[in-house]
Amino acid sequence: MPSTMGYMAAAGLTAAALFFVLLGMLHSTGEDAAWVPAGLAASVVMMVAIAAREVVMRRAWTRYILDQDQRRDRSGREAGKRSGSSSSNSGSGAATVAELHSSAWRALQRKSAEADAAGSLPEAHFEAYQLCKEYLANAEEALRTASLTTEKRAALRSGQEKARALHKHHLLRWSREASRLLTDTAQRQVLISQRIETAMRALSVIESALKVYPEEPQLRASSIAVQEFIGSIKVAHWIELAERAAFKGHHVRAINRYRDALFYLSRETVGDEMRTETAERISREIEFLRARLDIQDREVDASLGRAPKSRRKRERK
Repeated sequence: MPSTMGYMAAAGLTAAALFFVLLGMLHSTGEDAAWVPAGLAASVVMMVAIAAREVVMRRAWTRYILDQDQRRDRSGREAGKRSGSSSSNSGSGAATVAELHSSAWRALQRKSAEADAAGSLPEAHFEAYQLCKEYLANAEEALRTASLTTEKRAALRSGQEKARALHKHHLLRWSREASRLLTDTAQRQVLISQRIETAMRALSVIESALKVYPEEPQLRASSIAVQEFIGSIKVAHWIELAERAAFKGHHVRAINRYRDALFYLSRETVGDEMRTETAERISREIEFLRARLDIQDREVDASLGRAPKSRRKRERK
């Protein structure tokens, strides 16, 4: 994984360089509020950098999960081939295959019990899930052996059914606990870029499980919950910026930040109740700030003895 601090430092330096370059160019043209467009351009650069990193990290995490699956599949096939060749050389192929799978089933049960034990980490469920995949692949290879008796085939198929149930159980447990751990970590982080990045990793974990069980309601609900969490982070970030601007008396800037929050609120995945309540709250804050601007305009115009200035013209500035 690339360094978060290094990447954000480089993006910050690029945004700062762009800010000062534009500030100098606009000052040279006689622009009064040159820092406003320069600051907006620098903010756009930072937001694009954060969004690009989200996409890259999400793809990298998914690629890592898929690579791990492929390595496990290859090792499972190689183990199955070795066990098949050794059993044929021994002269008692069917019995050896049955013994190997009986031993593999006992190992799988032990691993499953360890993963389900209290205090186990999500990685334990992922390892049990991978062991189930190996067992199922090897059992499928063994069923192609012509020398197996009817009883041994029935035992292998019974083991496959049990392994499939454990396969689903541990994959769901791993995705739920790993995504919850990452989401809790994101909630404790300070920088918004780190919080979004960690939450995107949690979403990648759930999506990797959805590739195996795409119709699982639990996974779909978890995916929506994490997406809503990411959307709430972005909306809360712009609301916080608006509140800071309003506290400092920059009412026009606060209105623009509240509009940015409304933009993310409309495009991100958030709950309907939260969307409605947040939109109403932002609308009330915008109307309150507009009223404050009108009062300030009237006070300034009255002190200078001139006609009232249009609020719309003030907001465009």
